[in-house]
Amino acid sequence: MSQISSKTFITDNFLLNSKEAEILYHEYAKDLPIIDYHNHLSPKQIAEDKPVENITKAWLDGDHYKWRGMRANGVDESYITGAASLEDRFEKWAETVPQTLRNPLFHWTHLELKRYFNIDEVLQPSNASEIYNKANAILATKTPAQLLEHMKVEVVCTTDDPTDDLQYHKEIAKKDFYTKVYPTFRSDELFFIGAEKFLPYLQKLSRAVNFEITSYADFIKAIDARILYFNENGCCISDFGVGEALVIEDYTEEEIAVIFDKKLKGQALSTLEINKYRSSIFIHLAKQYHKFNWVQQYHLGPIRNNNTRLVAQVGLDAGCDSIGDFPMAEFMSKLFNTLNSTDQLAKTITYNLNPSQNEVFATMMGNFQTGGTPGKMQWGSGWWFLDQKDGMEKQLNALSNMGLLSRFVGMLTDSRSFLSFPRHEYFRRILCDLIAEDINKGLVPNDLKFLGKMVQDICYNNAVQYFNFKK
Repeated sequence: MSQISSKTFITDNFLLNSKEAEILYHEYAKDLPIIDYHNHLSPKQIAEDKPVENITKAWLDGDHYKWRGMRANGVDESYITGAASLEDRFEKWAETVPQTLRNPLFHWTHLELKRYFNIDEVLQPSNASEIYNKANAILATKTPAQLLEHMKVEVVCTTDDPTDDLQYHKEIAKKDFYTKVYPTFRSDELFFIGAEKFLPYLQKLSRAVNFEITSYADFIKAIDARILYFNENGCCISDFGVGEALVIEDYTEEEIAVIFDKKLKGQALSTLEINKYRSSIFIHLAKQYHKFNWVQQYHLGPIRNNNTRLVAQVGLDAGCDSIGDFPMAEFMSKLFNTLNSTDQLAKTITYNLNPSQNEVFATMMGNFQTGGTPGKMQWGSGWWFLDQKDGMEKQLNALSNMGLLSRFVGMLTDSRSFLSFPRHEYFRRILCDLIAEDINKGLVPNDLKFLGKMVQDICYNNAVQYFNFKK
């Protein structure tokens, strides 16, 4: 197998293509703390605070980005999600890394090697064993809390089901960690009334609230109880990420009660009935989020579980989701207008997965920028397949053209890995280089103090002001 030069390319001025970009990054962005307001880290791992110990676990467990890269490189599934040894799995990843050139995985991998392990070499088969051993020796001495502090991660918001008892969050709150960890109310399971798993989920929800759910009124009472419980335990953010075409239908409460009762009796529901039910849940949840002054997030656009054979083998989140082409404008318009008409529209962040809809999302959020809150309606950072250099630049440019970049709340990891936080550095470098390019083209004044403050706001200050995290 041919080798790639092991000489480092992650220099101090990586991605910074002018003196102005270097100043903006090194003097204004580099040393800011991180607010990671959406990720999938394990609260259990944070609470237990035991070393991860093995880089294969830290890198490959749950990381569908790397899984897709390895599959594209022809790696057998036993080395990706299967029973191969940790070292053998790492070696297969090392074989894949040189082939990821121009994929963001190549940049992420080497930023993480540099920032956590001070490794300047390009990972490949010839140095895989040495890097594996060096990284593991360091990880054996570092707990999750220490890894987070090392990267100056000030806030982490995990992703939590409404039935979660939040026990690990309670334990974390008692610890003297540098990083504050808050739950996020992820409502997805409440929407699957047409699926077989809905009734078992109702039983799980019943246990969480300690009463039986025998009607739609009971269901709403249970949801409200869980929102209150989350709020009492530091939550101030919600999330939604069901990957389907979404509509908001007109409905009455009486209709929804009948639909819910049909489901409890095991009767089949029509598509219209499912959509009416879902519409009622969207509206009710959003009004509750407004009541508690939460930020609501909507991750919109994936088409999930395309490879049913792989899902059957690996399980959900197998890495076989992709960009969908669902229309989203009418859904967002009707949802936000319904809420805004009664002044119950909470601070909102939308994320789109289809880059062809960048301007659709950016302009839709601008329709509802009311209520005296700067940047109340946010079109979020490049998400999933778009959280790479080209995707971030397109998002930043569209946001600049259609809204106010200066009010943007910036980057997040959306990751399951404690080693993923250099993605914030990646974003900050790209942002600084983009603004510096405008300086050198004469498109903006060469006022580095003003632009530096704007960079700091986007990377940190705006998020601090926007999310209202509880102390």
